[in-house]
Amino acid sequence: MNPQRRHGHAVLRAAALVGCTALVLSLTGTTAQADGRDLGREVLPANDGWASQGAGTTGGSAADAAHVHTVTTWEEFKAALEAGGDAPKIIKVKGMIDAVAQGCEAFEAEGYDFQQYLADYDPAVWGHDTPVSGEQEDLRDASADNQAKAIKVSVPSNTTIVGVGENSGILGGSLQIKGAHNVILRNLTIEAPIDCFPQWDPTDDNKTGAWNSAYDGVVVHGSTHVWIDHNTLTDGRYPDSSLPKYLGKVYQQHDGLLDIVRGANYVTVSWNSLENHDKTMLIGNSDTAAADDAGKLKVTLHHNRFKGLVERAPRVRFGQVDSYNNHFVVTKDQSYGYTFGIGIESRLYATDNAFSLPKGVSAARTLKKWKEAPLTAENNYVNGRLTDLIAVHNAEIPEETLQSGAGWKPTLRTQVHPPQAIPWLVDQGAGAGRLC
Repeated sequence: MNPQRRHGHAVLRAAALVGCTALVLSLTGTTAQADGRDLGREVLPANDGWASQGAGTTGGSAADAAHVHTVTTWEEFKAALEAGGDAPKIIKVKGMIDAVAQGCEAFEAEGYDFQQYLADYDPAVWGHDTPVSGEQEDLRDASADNQAKAIKVSVPSNTTIVGVGENSGILGGSLQIKGAHNVILRNLTIEAPIDCFPQWDPTDDNKTGAWNSAYDGVVVHGSTHVWIDHNTLTDGRYPDSSLPKYLGKVYQQHDGLLDIVRGANYVTVSWNSLENHDKTMLIGNSDTAAADDAGKLKVTLHHNRFKGLVERAPRVRFGQVDSYNNHFVVTKDQSYGYTFGIGIESRLYATDNAFSLPKGVSAARTLKKWKEAPLTAENNYVNGRLTDLIAVHNAEIPEETLQSGAGWKPTLRTQVHPPQAIPWLVDQGAGAGRLC
C-alpha cells in the first residue's frame, strides 16, 4: 500500500471523529469558529471556483437585523424573498416547507378533466402528426399556469438562503435565481418539483409521443456570482420509478435539478449531493443561445456527489466548466445514459474526479459527444483505477471521437484532494446536514 495514500485516509478519518463542524471547516477552508457559527454570515472563501472571481460572492452576509428572516412555511418564505428588494437579506429555512401542501387539485382550472384529456389525445384518436390543441389542452395549460405562479419564486440579489440544522429545505418549489447578482444557497434539502400537468406531445420521440414537464429545482438564469453549497437535491418521495404510464409512455413529471443558463456567469457548486434524477444539470440550454452564452457560463463543480443520475452531470454548452474532486456514482440496475455531455463551443476541464461504476457499465459512457468541442479529462479514477476517459471513449465509441485539450487551465481552485480518496471524502461531507 502507498504510505502517503494510507496517511491521507487516516487524516480524513481522524477529522471525521472530531465532529461534522470540524470536518467541514477543514475541508472547505471556512474560517468561522464551530461555536456560535452563523451560516448566514459566511461568504465564499477566496479562490473557491468561478464565483470567487473579482469581488467574490457574499450573498446577504451584510444584512441588518431587519432583513434576517426565519421561515417555517412557503408563504413566509415568499414574503421574506420579496421584503426589502435587493437589500442584503438572510433567510433561514426551518424544517421542510412544502410549496404544494394543498395538492395538485388546488391548481386545476375549472373544467379540466385528466381522463378526458387522455381520451381526447389518445394516439388512436389524435394521431402523431400534430401537437395537441383544443379545450382540454387549453385547460391543462391554464392549470399549469396556476401551478407555476404558486411554486416559482424569484431570489433577489444579495441574498443568502440557508437551512437550519440537519433537516430543513423545500418540497416542490422552484427557486428562480434570475437576473440576480450575489446569491448563496446552503444546507438545504430540495425535493424536485412535481409537474402536476405535463403536456402530451404526440410528435415527440420519433412520433411515438412523450410527456414533457416543466419546473427545475433551482435555476440560475442570467445571474452572476452564485454559490450553491452543501445542499441535497433529489426527486425524494417521487422517483421516476414510481411514475405511472399513460398513452403508453412514462408520465414524466420532473425536469432539471439544477440548471445554469442564459448568460449566467461565475457560479461555484460545491459539496452538494445530487441524487436519483434523470435530467440533472444543464449548463447552457440551447445551441442557438450564443448571443447570451458565449464567453459566459463559467462554472466550477467540486466535491459534489452525483448518485443514481441518468444524464447531464452536467451537459455543457459554451461554458468554461471546471469539474474536480466530484464523485459520480452509477448504481446497480439504474438507467444510465452518460455523465459529461460535450456540447457546442464548450470547454470542459474535468480532472481529479472519481467514478464508481457497476459491472457492465463501461467508462466510455461517462462522456457523450453532442457537438465538436475539445475537453481536458486527466487524472480521473474509475473504480479506484486511473483511467483516460477520452481514450476509452474514443476506442469504444469511435463515431463520437472527442478531441483532447480544453485550451485553458483553472486557477480558482481550493485544495485538490487525491481522487483515490474522493469516494469516501465526498460521501462523508457532501449534502445538506453536513454543515453543523
